[in-house]
Amino acid sequence: MIQGASAISSAAVAGEAAFPERAEPTRGDAAWQLLDERDEWLEFSRPVGASAGDAEQGVWESNVVFEGMHCAACAVTIEQALRATPGVREADISAAAHRGRVVWDESATKPSDWMQAVLRTGYRPLPASDAFAAERRQAETRKMMWRLGVAGVCMMQVMMYATPEYFTSAGEMEADTVRLLRWAQWVLSIPVVLFSCQPFFRNAWLDLKLRRVSMDLPVALGMLITFVVSSLGTFEPQGVFGHQVYFDSLTMFVFFLLTGRWLELRLRDRTAGALEALMHRLPDSVQRQSGAGGWERVSVRRVRVGDVLRVLPGEVFPADGLVLRGETSADESLLTGESTPLARGQGQRVIAGSHNLTAPVDMRVEQIGGDTRYAQIVALMEQASTSKPQIALLADRLAKPFLIFVLLAAGLACIWWWPTDPGHALMIAVAILVVTCPCALSLATPAAMLASAGALARRGVLVRRLQALEALAQVDMVVFDKTGTLTRDAFVLEDLRLRDGVSRAQALALAAALARDSLHPVSRALVDAARAEGSGSSGETPVLAALEEVAGQGVKARLANGHEVRLGSAAFFGVPVTNGSGPSSHLSDGQGWLASFHFREDARDDAQASVAALKDDGVKVRLLSGDRHDAAARLGALVGIDDARGGCLPDDKLALMQQAQAEGATVAMVGDGLNDGPVLAGANVSFAFGRSVPLARAQADFVVLGDRLSLIPACRAKARRTMRIVRQNLGWAAAYNAIGVPLAMMGWVSAWLAGLGMAASSLLVVINALRLSYDERPHEKVH
Repeated sequence: MIQGASAISSAAVAGEAAFPERAEPTRGDAAWQLLDERDEWLEFSRPVGASAGDAEQGVWESNVVFEGMHCAACAVTIEQALRATPGVREADISAAAHRGRVVWDESATKPSDWMQAVLRTGYRPLPASDAFAAERRQAETRKMMWRLGVAGVCMMQVMMYATPEYFTSAGEMEADTVRLLRWAQWVLSIPVVLFSCQPFFRNAWLDLKLRRVSMDLPVALGMLITFVVSSLGTFEPQGVFGHQVYFDSLTMFVFFLLTGRWLELRLRDRTAGALEALMHRLPDSVQRQSGAGGWERVSVRRVRVGDVLRVLPGEVFPADGLVLRGETSADESLLTGESTPLARGQGQRVIAGSHNLTAPVDMRVEQIGGDTRYAQIVALMEQASTSKPQIALLADRLAKPFLIFVLLAAGLACIWWWPTDPGHALMIAVAILVVTCPCALSLATPAAMLASAGALARRGVLVRRLQALEALAQVDMVVFDKTGTLTRDAFVLEDLRLRDGVSRAQALALAAALARDSLHPVSRALVDAARAEGSGSSGETPVLAALEEVAGQGVKARLANGHEVRLGSAAFFGVPVTNGSGPSSHLSDGQGWLASFHFREDARDDAQASVAALKDDGVKVRLLSGDRHDAAARLGALVGIDDARGGCLPDDKLALMQQAQAEGATVAMVGDGLNDGPVLAGANVSFAFGRSVPLARAQADFVVLGDRLSLIPACRAKARRTMRIVRQNLGWAAAYNAIGVPLAMMGWVSAWLAGLGMAASSLLVVINALRLSYDERPHEKVH
């Protein structure tokens, strides 16, 4: 962990920053200055444009966590503070994730400058790579539980002392008894006001000092007004406010509000904890082979490309590399969506962030740091957690004006009711301040989309931009690339032609013996075909000598009788052979041509079922390929795509897609990313499919990590369900405010009921959004 972030995090854990209250502004903190060293900011920043290969010199993108946020107004305040800092180019803050993305120019500013600009607004920024995040969240949760517990115990006691007044008529109890019960309520309310309400008062005071408005200001005003009015009624029973006290409403309101915030905190931690589990997956140290041949334990930050590392069972692979010695099983589920442990042995590659499960292995490091698949996946998840859909941007813009409207409405209602009953007028104002809190509205969209993105990530689909979920829900046409998308990276034997007198088993056995040590895809397909048909399993495997592979042509060797045998292309023989329409390989012996093997590309196992699922859902499916038209048509017929076109250059694909868009179609493009950059960028929604593509250079909105085409219809179904839940949340939030405000202004909603309604509305949208976290897997049958 970096020194600067450690210093800041340690202070946060030990001090007030560990709690949900916002931090008091401080200046000149030496810990912040540590982040100005390049090695420190590299831990939570990356060059802008690096993922696309066109990095802009000296411009960085940093991912930051913000403590003390509660609503969209908080996010707007932080964004304004950051954008006002010289050298900061962009700032996007997510109110739901409490995370942000800051783009800044190192020639004009340093991390300590813009971080302290945020600190002066009362929010505490911390690097997203902070290893103390889990400890800070635990401390925050503990303090919240203490505040909630005090409010709950005092609320129950206050209700006991308040109940007699509700169930007796005027004059039934002696005045001294009523006064004693009120004093008891006042004493029990003091811990709630001084301890449980402290975060709200502190945040509201900061808002007033900085001349801004956030959700805590109307809430704190409501608490303060209720306590003051009730205290005056207790001290002066014959005064203007003496006919009734509202300590029960105050304590219930605080309890309900804290309960809502505690549950929101727990629900948010589930999402944050999942991301941090991925971010902090790498080990702190690893065994590295020294120059003398021994093993030494070193920090992961000291590992370099070419180092030989020993990874023990239960440890995490710290880098991408090649297994040199040993065999084990690796769990890559968090990185690829593949839930089954995968066998990894000599000559096979392992990826950073995957778990070594069964045995120690030695590996040679090939990629470290930001070049690993692990780092690219983390970058994509961070990008998704801070991106904002259009609906959420609208909520952010409306948050502050809405809060100002709430304050004005409360003031006008108080003025209107004051001549009738001053005490009742103030409590009506309190109810308006509380009932109109815009938490539910600001959480409605991002909570649902973050929950959906998290569920998709667990299945092996990374969402790069949350707004893509909105577009995916409207998709009515899906365009597939062929090679590497609908097909696998392997061939299958389609046809075998033989010389008279030669059996199929003999030809396959001889070809497999020649191809066994070759890495060419056709050779692998021959070996797989021979193994599937059992050729050579009965002692018929030919004995070969002087085996030699001729690059680009084929393989040759000698049989025990001295005859030369060859396997490869037609040009490798010197005798004419007939080529098929697909990849071919030919076999010869001392008598000349012996056999010809014709292959076809192997469609993915779930391609046909996935296409059928899309068509059943009313989606048009097209195939656009750069391969020959007959090959594209053949594969289209195999998987059920009627509209299949071959011979398409990238520009041709883009033109055809734009034509469909001009005709009103909403198009999703699914490609392998190798030559589909223009069409992926031009589609309404795009999927990059295939593990071979560097994730950092993908132009797609969604990156599919595994090999399952069934994830495409599953993603569309998830997007449509996400938008249904977003509409439900927005509808509920709007209806709640539309009903609650008039009722509060008419005096029909008490302060405690307003607090209950506000907490319930926020919890309802969050819990409704969490339904998206539980994956229904509606298309599991197509796997």
